[in-house]
Formats: sequence, structure tokens, C-alpha cells
Amino acid sequence: MRDERRCADGAKAGRRARKAEWEARKAEWRAAEKARKARGDAPDYGSGPMGPPNAFTLLPWLLLGMGALSNIVHGETPNPWIGALGLLLFNSLYVTLVFRAFDQRARQAAATRWCLVALGAVTCAMAAVYGGSWMLFFPLLGLATGAVVRGRRLGQVMLGISALAGVIGGLREGWDALGIVYGTFLSGMVTAAILALAETVRELRDTRQELARAAVDQERLRFSRDLHDLLGHTLSVIVVKSEAARRIAPRDMEAALGQVRDIETVGRQALTEIREAVTGYREASLASELDRARGALTAAGIEPLVRQSGPPLPPQAAALLGWVVREAATNAVRHSEATTCEIEVRGGAERVRLVITDDGRGTGTTPPGSGLTGLAERLAAAGGTLTGGPVPGGGFRVSAELPVETAVGVEEGATP
Repeated sequence: MRDERRCADGAKAGRRARKAEWEARKAEWRAAEKARKARGDAPDYGSGPMGPPNAFTLLPWLLLGMGALSNIVHGETPNPWIGALGLLLFNSLYVTLVFRAFDQRARQAAATRWCLVALGAVTCAMAAVYGGSWMLFFPLLGLATGAVVRGRRLGQVMLGISALAGVIGGLREGWDALGIVYGTFLSGMVTAAILALAETVRELRDTRQELARAAVDQERLRFSRDLHDLLGHTLSVIVVKSEAARRIAPRDMEAALGQVRDIETVGRQALTEIREAVTGYREASLASELDRARGALTAAGIEPLVRQSGPPLPPQAAALLGWVVREAATNAVRHSEATTCEIEVRGGAERVRLVITDDGRGTGTTPPGSGLTGLAERLAAAGGTLTGGPVPGGGFRVSAELPVETAVGVEEGATP
């Protein structure tokens, strides 16, 4: 009983969800038509709110039993009370099955299978006893079977029901029963195909919505990474230059004003980069990031040693390594208390390697922060690797290795 109650509750919830989806679809279509009319466009009669098939779309087929009902009413059926009871039982089982067929849990329940068996027994009994218009209940049985049975078993079940209809129809109607056999098999297979197609469309719609949500989440992750990398580096440079201006202002005002001008330049550049990051068109160039790293390290009192060898890099690989240079230089300025920082880029025919080593405390970025973690994810998506950790004897080293031919579609920061 509990299973039956749960199935019934699930069926009710499914019907409420489908009704809500139908109402939302109608509201969306009406809004679109209202906007179309406001623009002066012609009505679009082909894009109305066509809802997915449901149990109510299968109920009108019960009109096939009107011939049997007419025979009972006009007294043309022997033992009319038995015929009326059979007709009532058939309709009740049919309605129960078609409503349970549109809820997955109810459709797969054992009670649904027993209802289908009972419907088949009633159909065979009434067709064998009365024949004639009662044979039309076999196509209805096929329709209910196509709505309930799915997968590979459907073909076998429909062949069995069609054969049973052929045997009973042959005994009662002779060769005229061939149409009943054909209608029984066709009704079941077509119904199953239509419902399977509707479920596939629904799943595709859900998948599209999930992909849209994933794209939004990916864009949020991209923006948070870019914002972290941009502001972390820029604010570190501003802090270092502000401290330098404060130290040298008492003895050299001109030099202090130069630092202030640099702060203004860095701030304006940061505003431009943030706007570009928001619109998604910023690309971190390796050459420009190396120049910025030199300036930031020098302003912090750290001697930069930059060495670069190998052929020119593709834009994708250069952009990814530019982000690594920016993050590692920012960490050296903020955490290392180093005196020197060595940046080495070694390019080859297939892979390029970037190594950034400082002689500071070696503990400022262990465990790695969100910046290095995000960069490791970016490089991993492009087939590369990123490692970072203390150097024996003091210092910190960040190593990045990347294929020269990175995939065009790989995310590299804010590059579209």
C-alpha cells in the first residue's frame, strides 16, 4: 500500500509539474505574440504553445468502443449486463494505465503491469465472446501497451498481442480480422515512438538548460580568476610604490612624485584591464607581463633576472604563461621578502617551460592560494602542468610547462 501511495503521489506531482510547464509555455507564447503585435509583425500561427503528449491525449481513443456501447443500448448484445460490466472494467483499466504511463515510477510499478495484464484478459474475453465491434478494443489494448511498455520488450509484447488478436479475430471474423491485427500492432508501436520522442525532447530541453547553467558558472569562474589575478597584482604594485613614495618623500620630493605618477598610471591601467576582463576580451601577453614583473619587482627592491630563449610562442601559450608570470611576481612582491627573482622561459619545438624562482622565505604561498590553484586548472585544461613549492635552502619556485600548440578553444584567462 505504501508503494501504491508513493506512486500515486508521484503521479500527482508529475501532473502538477506538467501543468505548470504548460502554463509557463502559454504565458511565454502570449508575451511573444504581444511583442510581435506591438512591432506590427504578422501573427506566427506555427509557433503556438504545443505541449508534450499527456494522458488526456490518449483518452479520446476510447470512442472506438462506442460501437460496443451502442450494441448494449440497443439490446443487440447477449447478456447485456455482462457486456456493460466488461465495458466499464475495460474503460477503468485503460484510464488507469494511460495516467500511470506518464509517471516513470508509476509506469515501472508492478501494479501497472498487473493492470495491463488485466486489460488484456478483459479484451480477449469480450472479443472472444461477442466479436464484431468488440474486436476494436484490441487496438486500444495496443495503444495502452505502447504507452506503458518501453525498450526492447515492446516489440515482443506487441507481436504477442497482435498474434492473439489475429487468432481470436480469425475465429470470429475470418479474414476481416487482418485490419484489427494491423491496427493493434501499429497503434502500440506508433504510440511508443511518439512518447519516446517526447521524452527525448524533454531530456534535451533539460540538458540545454543545464548546459546554460554550466556556461554561466564557467563564466563566473573565469571572471573571478581574472579579477583575482588583475587586482592582486595591481594592488601589490600600488602598495609597494606607495611605501616607496612615503620613504623617499622627506629627502627627495621629485622621486616621490615620480612614484605617485607611477601609481596613477598603474591605477588607470587597472581600470582598463578590469573593463576588458568584464567584457571578456583581455589577453595577457607574455612580453608585457615580463615588463610589468620587472617594474613591480624593482619597485619592491627585488632584483629581476629575466632570461628567454626559444622560438616565438603562439598567442594561446603566451597568454597562459603571462598569467603565470603575473601571479608569481605578485606573490614574490607580497610574500617572499626576497632580494632576487629569476624568471626563465625556455621554448622548444613541442613544449615551453617557465620557471620563476626567488630567494625569499619560501613559505609565502604554501599551501598554494586561489591564484596558483586557478592557474593550475587553466594549464591542465590546455594539457600543461603547474607546480609550486619551497626550494631546498630557501626560496620559492613556480614551474609551468605547456604544449606549444594549445587548443584553440581552451580558456586562457579572459580570451574569448
